[in-house]
Amino acid sequence: MKALQPDTVAPPVARYSHGVEIPAGNRWVRTAGQLGIAPDGSVPADARSQAEICFGNIAVILAEADMHAGNVCHVTAYVTDRSHMAGYMQARDAFLADVYVLPTSTLLIVSGFTRPEFVVEVEVWATAP
Repeated sequence: MKALQPDTVAPPVARYSHGVEIPAGNRWVRTAGQLGIAPDGSVPADARSQAEICFGNIAVILAEADMHAGNVCHVTAYVTDRSHMAGYMQARDAFLADVYVLPTSTLLIVSGFTRPEFVVEVEVWATAP
């Protein structure tokens, strides 16, 4: 992958790339939106803990396809309030800490999810040869 960061566009406002070029012939993985449900069925109250579970699930899903965080080319996240953005972004940045080419990213504020205790949901696109 190649990050696309034109000098004529303002820099990203967080740790992401404006664009990512994907080589022809790569395999793709698309995850479903992951929610912050722990294996025991519990749901932490805070956004960071929920996002950490989301990214943990994503890591396991990617591993099934012999991929990892470095293969992620796009992240879409949804939070239910602006107050949840910082916690989500801390978890995202930790997940992407060792990534050489940062993925593109979209973060949306939504009115809610299927259960009121959910405050964050994350889905990704990943690619590899």
